[in-house]
Amino acid sequence: VGGKVLDGFASVRHVVPMLSIRTETDTTASGAFAFDARVRRELKLSEDDPPVEYAAELKFDGLAINLRYEDGVLVSAATRGDGETGEEVTANVRTVGQIPLRLRTEEPPVVIEVRGEIYMKRDDFLRFNARAEAAGKKMLVNPRNGAAGSIRQLDSHIAASRPLSFYAYGLGEVKGWKVPVTHSAVLDALSNFALPVC
Repeated sequence: VGGKVLDGFASVRHVVPMLSIRTETDTTASGAFAFDARVRRELKLSEDDPPVEYAAELKFDGLAINLRYEDGVLVSAATRGDGETGEEVTANVRTVGQIPLRLRTEEPPVVIEVRGEIYMKRDDFLRFNARAEAAGKKMLVNPRNGAAGSIRQLDSHIAASRPLSFYAYGLGEVKGWKVPVTHSAVLDALSNFALPVC
């Protein structure tokens, strides 16, 4: 987490802080066993307790975003910022085609904040830069900065002109909805709302 709100954007205080994930660098089998042991310790599980079930997702490098839906309608979008306060970027986020403006459900939650990542696929990045170069325009440095920079612009036409993607990976504040017990079931529920998941 780390990022201050830029001048020109309204500040949004997150009801539930947006935290970063811990980076694991040991991708060997022993690293996986050490991770599992740490999880079991933090959950205060004994050796007699059953194994922990995991849901594994790909991690895309883009811009963390909080989408707030009230009665199924997207009412605001904010960046992570410093984890406590982010930037209000609703107009830009509304231009991302994969983000539904209304959840696909007959009985929407009173409030549901969907946490996810706005990113740029490498193929889309390469096509965008090829077109920009051919037109003599400025090219993007990399997909991550291209995605984050697109959303953190005061002109929503810039975001609309970029090939941005989105996937949902978690929840913030929730009211009037029974949160599924497992992470995998949360992803299934978000997918049923027409939100893309990994």
